[in-house]
Amino acid sequence: MNESPLPKTGLKYRGDIDGLRAIAVLAVLAFHTGVLHLGGGFVGVDVFFVISGYLISFIVFSEIAGSRFSIVGFYERRIRRIFPALFAMLAVLSAFVVFYLLPTELMDYGKTLLATTFSASNFYLWLHTGYFDSQQTNPLLHTWSLAVEEQFYILFPLFLVLVRRFFPKRLRISVVVLFFLSLLASAVVVINSRTTAFYMPYTRAWELLLGTLLSLGLFPRLHSAVIRNMAALTGFGMVIGAARFYSDTTVFPGLSALIPCLGSALIIGAGESGSSVVAAVLSWRPVVFVGLISYSLYLWHWPVIIMNRMGVFFRLSRFVQSRHGRLLPPDRFEHLVLIVVSFGLATLSWWFVERPFRKGPLRLSGLPLFALAGSVMMACVGFSALVMSTGGLKGRFSPEAQQFASYLDNKEDQAAMRTGNCFILDSGRFEDFDQGLCLHEEAGKKNYLLLGDSHAAILWSALSAALPGRNVMQATVAACEPIVREPNTRPICKVLIDYIFQKYLPTHPVDALLLEGSWSEPDSVDRIGETVEWAKAHHVPLILFGPVPEYDEPLPRLLAYQVEWNQANLAEEHRKTDGAALDSRLETLSRDSWHITYISLYKQLCNGNDCIEYVDSAHTVPLMSDREHFTRFGSAMIVHELVSAGEIE
Repeated sequence: MNESPLPKTGLKYRGDIDGLRAIAVLAVLAFHTGVLHLGGGFVGVDVFFVISGYLISFIVFSEIAGSRFSIVGFYERRIRRIFPALFAMLAVLSAFVVFYLLPTELMDYGKTLLATTFSASNFYLWLHTGYFDSQQTNPLLHTWSLAVEEQFYILFPLFLVLVRRFFPKRLRISVVVLFFLSLLASAVVVINSRTTAFYMPYTRAWELLLGTLLSLGLFPRLHSAVIRNMAALTGFGMVIGAARFYSDTTVFPGLSALIPCLGSALIIGAGESGSSVVAAVLSWRPVVFVGLISYSLYLWHWPVIIMNRMGVFFRLSRFVQSRHGRLLPPDRFEHLVLIVVSFGLATLSWWFVERPFRKGPLRLSGLPLFALAGSVMMACVGFSALVMSTGGLKGRFSPEAQQFASYLDNKEDQAAMRTGNCFILDSGRFEDFDQGLCLHEEAGKKNYLLLGDSHAAILWSALSAALPGRNVMQATVAACEPIVREPNTRPICKVLIDYIFQKYLPTHPVDALLLEGSWSEPDSVDRIGETVEWAKAHHVPLILFGPVPEYDEPLPRLLAYQVEWNQANLAEEHRKTDGAALDSRLETLSRDSWHITYISLYKQLCNGNDCIEYVDSAHTVPLMSDREHFTRFGSAMIVHELVSAGEIE
């Protein structure tokens, strides 16, 4: 590959790139709030990576070509761009969480804050992300992408300087090789661990490097207006299509990320050569404005969502709904409040923080800038140390609230589920499933097989204890419905389900197959019907467990707030309402159409709108450890009542 000249001219402002930023941040916002049902809105982050790689690399290569590049100057620009809005958000958020986060949650926040301060939150989240981890309640969850980007920009300039010094004629080929190595790593790693591929900088670097390749002019110019419009429209369709049709079951990033990233590259590349219909739309002033505040909007939207989950905007949503309830469904009012608040905070951040520090009176450089940045970082370190040394500032809550909060730590519940042996997490392998232990049959006893996801796994210990004359075997996988035609794309789910239905059950007759899962309407219902037909054809008796009451926030947290704030009905207000209808339908189908035994957990726990929230009469032990999983005590209580009532024999 022959070396072409590095860019020698400054980067001209392009409104369409700000417009593309707007598309990216709106996709992420829609994904996190549930607006528009954009199951793949997370690809907005990948679009950001491509844009960032293009803009920053263009500037760096221009300076290298003009012999003006300075690593210190580069880091100064990064600090001015990233630090002011980030640390302003962290300061406000830290003041807020002191009043709202429970001790265990504040401990996690303090650790994530420490990692965020040093641009390492992706590593922390990678190490602490699991099926039952509470990262979805972590206000700093979204900072992983900032960490990945900053790690790239810490190392990439050093890489360029070294290559420029020792291999001056191999700069472009070096970037190309680095791009393909990272893409290959992403494609390979995502097969074995989606979590690792999601968080690691070496599996994400290629997305930024795609923008770098664009900035190097390695792609042909699109001088024809027709071709330029076709490229931009195709790119736009790729980005929107990925945002609309991807979901949490998509194997991502890996090769799946190529679609939104290449789409972004097509839009940016087309804009280099001239105007297009897409560029005109993206350059529309309202769209550009969203792009201008996109960084602050990204910073603030997730903390706002977490604040809402803690009840900060819950009352406001209910108030607006009571006044204008006919205009929108209840959940849409909540979405509207979240979006309005996020945009308001983002606009304030952009106007009063970003602009003054980048081009206004607060613009610093050199030693004053680094001194200020270091001081702010040390303040965050000090706050994190205070939080961790005091066990999450426990004195903020009463002993009763702390008792409820302690059930958020469900490690003992996971042990009761036999996690790692008979309950396999979605990152596990079929080899982890201990068939000798989990599928051990006992002569002289009736052998039951409990099949399902985490909802089933938490029942195993209670069923085994409450049915001494029965041998309860267990085959459970996280987020895996116990149905004969499981569409889950996670390898461990499909492999285990296929093994049970195609190999184990046909050769190992059981006295009953117990099915329990996180059922949903309507897909689960149809697939359960197929499983019933399979079971009848193979003479396998079925016992179907129905859905459980669910909450939009972890029940222990709601009960802690309920005690602390003296709001007797707080948990009830946060209980979801769709479980009763699904339970009724499954019960009717089981009785009238499928002719199988149905266990209504919902009716056992709820009488109309009143549902059991505690295991004991003293109201000290919560029924659930999170939004929808029983504690081991809750599981024992409900199974005992079912056995006593003759529902299970």
